[in-house]
Amino acid sequence: MKKYLFLLPLLFSGIKGFSQQISQVEVTPSYTQKAKFPGGDEAFRKQFMDMLHAYVDTQSYAINGKVIFVINIAPDGKMNRLNVLPRIKNSEMFIDDVKYAMKKIKGKWKPAMKENTPVDSDITVRVNFSTNGYDHD
Repeated sequence: MKKYLFLLPLLFSGIKGFSQQISQVEVTPSYTQKAKFPGGDEAFRKQFMDMLHAYVDTQSYAINGKVIFVINIAPDGKMNRLNVLPRIKNSEMFIDDVKYAMKKIKGKWKPAMKENTPVDSDITVRVNFSTNGYDHD
């Protein structure tokens, strides 16, 4: 019995060695200066919402709740990729309609910069869709 009591502390010290350790990971942006829209972020959000109202018929899609639009700004200042979260019914048609609305936005982005070189960057626009209409958050 004494030899089993002797092994008990060794057992617990071994478990501590295999326990999970959480390390913090820092995410550094891939640019030193973020992309800028003429008139600022609020001017872009206003134009984006105006174009959504004008060119996207939300009644055609089953959208209710918050939708996040992640838009890529290319090194040439153009919006070239769009991701919509969460996935929605008829998402391909909805994304095509939103892309068409985005093409109607006036103004060109000044791209994000990293060490005086234009680079890709993403902007995020959150929109709250409801059965009565939609608002930006």
